[in-house]
Order: sequence, then C-alpha cells, then structure tokens
Amino acid sequence: MRKVLLSVAIGALPVCAILAGTGTASALEPVSQPDQGRIGVNLTHDETVALADGPIPALLSMVVSPSHLGAGLQPDTQLDRDPNGGVHASMRQVIMEPAAHPDGTVTIYLDAPGSHGPRILDIYEHWQH
Repeated sequence: MRKVLLSVAIGALPVCAILAGTGTASALEPVSQPDQGRIGVNLTHDETVALADGPIPALLSMVVSPSHLGAGLQPDTQLDRDPNGGVHASMRQVIMEPAAHPDGTVTIYLDAPGSHGPRILDIYEHWQH
C-alpha cells in the first residue's frame, strides 16, 4: 500500500508543477474522469502558450520518460507518428503545436498508476480545424 501511495504522490508532482508553472492569473478548469482513472486540467489558450514558453515541459521531461507520456494529437497535426500510433515528439512540441494556433489549448491528465499502461501523464491537443 505504501508503494501505491508513493507512486500516486510522485505521479502528482508533474500536475502540481504544471498548475503552478503556467504563470497566469486565471483559474484552471479541473477535469475528472474517475471511470478512466485520471484527473487533469483544461488550459486556456493563454495558459497553453505560457506553458509552452516556460521551463515546465523541459523539467517534466527530466522526470517523466517518453514511455510514460501519452499524446492525443489532432488529425491535422504536423508531429510525427509511427504506423502503430506512437508519437515521436517531445512534451514541449506537443504543447507548442496547439499554442501556435489562435484557439489552441491542451488538456493534461494525471493517470492513476496502471490505469493507462505505463503512462502517467497524457496531453491532448485541441483547436478548430
């Protein structure tokens, strides 16, 4: 049980860093998907831009390996995907792509340990086509 609690606490650190690191004054919109075993936040466009421009993606990449990161890309993404759906982009690239769109945003989820395979953090891109 202690190991599970430690995993949850360590897994919560990236989301806490994201929440604290956007540097904007607006309120973040929390998202809960208990049936999916995850919680997260919807960022506004300004928050997405601030996150993309700040140090948080690089810092998180130091502790969250690419195999523990998931990305939900838009159909018209310019980021590389392999035939198996694997994304070949850094966390910063996944955040920068929607930040470059006038209405682009991201939703960031913290996954409960084991709920999404090895992934602990998922980032979904959003913008109008």
